[in-house]
Amino acid sequence: MANCLVTGGAGFIGSHLTEGLLRAGHQVRVLDNLSTGSMRNVQAVHQQLEADGVEFSLETMEGSILAPATLAKAMADIDFVFHQAALPSVAFSLQDPFQSNRVNVEGTLCVLMAACEAGVKRVIYAGSSSAYGDSQTLPKQEDHPPNPLSPYAVAKLTGEHYCRVFTHVHGLETVVLRYFNVFGTRQNPNSQYAAVIPAFIAALLQDQPLQVFGDGHQSRDFTYVANVVHGNMLAMTAPDVAGQVINLALGGRTSLLELIAHLEEMGQRRARVTFLPPRAGDVKHSQADITRAQKLLGFETAVSVEEGLARTLAYYRQVP
Repeated sequence: MANCLVTGGAGFIGSHLTEGLLRAGHQVRVLDNLSTGSMRNVQAVHQQLEADGVEFSLETMEGSILAPATLAKAMADIDFVFHQAALPSVAFSLQDPFQSNRVNVEGTLCVLMAACEAGVKRVIYAGSSSAYGDSQTLPKQEDHPPNPLSPYAVAKLTGEHYCRVFTHVHGLETVVLRYFNVFGTRQNPNSQYAAVIPAFIAALLQDQPLQVFGDGHQSRDFTYVANVVHGNMLAMTAPDVAGQVINLALGGRTSLLELIAHLEEMGQRRARVTFLPPRAGDVKHSQADITRAQKLLGFETAVSVEEGLARTLAYYRQVP
């Protein structure tokens, strides 16, 4: 059993990771400023674990990763840090690059400094496939040259560099996991920066037009959140991975038009689609090579796109 800190643990991915760690018997402390996360997600974890009869130890702290005193308190007696806290939006970063940089770069630096000072064993950093940019080579391998196309992508890539520097200079074990289009339950469909799958599902259930930016043929490696939780937990204890950058994804590719077709079939209704001009900073195609994750972490995906969509659709049918 280990003591774990999840920054951004009240968010979509963070709350699922918190639940996974608690189910595995670890003690978890969540740090979140609730700017994009919600205590409803933490409460949902509580309710689910109690309903399943799982004994757990969970502590929550409201505060910012930019506050050194708060971080020092959050890091006390922690073995492993899962750094999920971020402003995860390309569109927002184009509107306010300074705030995106402040949270995603300076915040990550603060987390790494605090982890060093607290004697943390390992930091697992939530990286982003946006680091690859609009590379024409598919699938995308970790050794491909980065080509970020948005302030968000630049900031997340900079966080990766800081992780490697802290491993090299300070001996702090860090592992970078590059996420590819994670989706699932508890993802906010109502934000103006909502990810495409919850936005599509919300529109479909409310009989509203599904907004597609571009021609719909753009494709993504959509990855159900349970696969990401599994990869994070493997990265927690995998040997000889300090300083590594590892793709975490399904390893496949689904276009937006294919995604809509899946949702129409599962929802048993036709979708109305509105096509809009492509958004600045968006890439055309994205697909991960997950060979390194398989070799270094023993990672295997457990939930397909179709199964993940079915679970997510069922969730949003029950949640207002």
